[in-house]
Amino acid sequence: MLLKSAYTVFIGVLLATFVGVGIAAFYQAPQYPELSRTKPSPLLLEDREKNATLSAEIVKEQELMEDVYQKYQDETKLYNRNVSVISLSASVLLLILSLTLASKLVVIADGLLLGGVLTLLYSIIRGFQSEDSKFRFVVVSIGLVISLVLGYIKFVKNTSKTR
Repeated sequence: MLLKSAYTVFIGVLLATFVGVGIAAFYQAPQYPELSRTKPSPLLLEDREKNATLSAEIVKEQELMEDVYQKYQDETKLYNRNVSVISLSASVLLLILSLTLASKLVVIADGLLLGGVLTLLYSIIRGFQSEDSKFRFVVVSIGLVISLVLGYIKFVKNTSKTR
């Protein structure tokens, strides 16, 4: 019994990891921008004209760096939303697969079920990282509906069949 439970947990964790690693391998995350940081040299600060020119250049470079970083943040939010959708789709497929195998391969089906639930949790976490409250609501709603339907099919419906 303990070995079967450990195997189920192992399969579930491995499946969720498989989905996360697979997404990362085939859908690359935005690269963090390489930002240069120019600091004025103490020797150049002696001349006021050079100091004013240098300060203007530093302000201009700072604004450019802020624009580049803002673009990176926007790309990352979009990436997290897309990863959430992909992993949500994968979790639904895993859950459907687990329910179709439930009567034939119980231990593997339970591992698929746990993997689907963990992948669903991963999807919800990525949805929160998208920083879009409406998208978060949709992902959490889908997760809730899936959990309720899955719980009914797995625990309530199967219990009434055995009676």
